[in-house]
Amino acid sequence: MSIAIVDTAPLAEVNGTPPVLLTVEEAARCLRIGRTTCFSLIRTGELESLMVGGLRRVPADAPAAYLARRRAEQQAA
Repeated sequence: MSIAIVDTAPLAEVNGTPPVLLTVEEAARCLRIGRTTCFSLIRTGELESLMVGGLRRVPADAPAAYLARRRAEQQAA
């Protein structure tokens, strides 16, 4: 039996300020989901993202907004 190690390192900060945009991998880590699942949420529009040049980025507040919507949906059901 093996034990998985979860990366709990904080997101990279520049000059002590938290990031405004996250990579898809960072957003996935915040949500504790896989990269593929995160891309699926982006593709369906459930998780906000934008293109910066040729790079896909997720606004830093988007994972929390996604969770808030999911919680509201579950409480309403």
